[in-house]
Amino acid sequence: MAAEHGTVDGRKARGQRRRAQIIEATLAVVLRDGAAGVTHRSVAKEAGITTSLTLYYFATLDDLLVAALTSVADEYTGRIRRLVESGDDPLDGLARLIAESAGPGRERALAERELSTLAARRPALRPVARRWRDNVAELARTQTDDPDAVEAFVAVSDGLCAAILLDDDDEADPDHIRAVLGKALQRTGR
Repeated sequence: MAAEHGTVDGRKARGQRRRAQIIEATLAVVLRDGAAGVTHRSVAKEAGITTSLTLYYFATLDDLLVAALTSVADEYTGRIRRLVESGDDPLDGLARLIAESAGPGRERALAERELSTLAARRPALRPVARRWRDNVAELARTQTDDPDAVEAFVAVSDGLCAAILLDDDDEADPDHIRAVLGKALQRTGR
């Protein structure tokens, strides 16, 4: 029975590795060709596997796109959750996370942005695309209970990410980003 159990676990682990390989290939296609370039065939070619294998793990194109966006969103979600729970300055942490979009995190941020934008046309992606905004809003609520300030903070965070991705700069200034985020939280008179 132990050998049989090990076989089941081994198959499950191989399946998880294969899914991860297909997701990474999907992200590579998004980076190279944009979301419009993602097909089961293009992903299979990128991963060096058969198209039928991508279809086995992801029956529809939406399944494939959701898995790719989930992969990136889960990374960001985990990091933002740690910022909220850490007791450190969450604005500083978020500023540094956003600044990474200009450097080592650029490829992931580009893929996330592309797939999140695609969610406007593909409803299956919307719940995952909203995670970034929901987590940033949660982080903002650690600083204020003003719903307008929270909304402004989320919008500014999105705008900063987009601006960084549009610049071809290798660096973004986390201190400047933190200052802009802080201004978004300030109440404005009506």
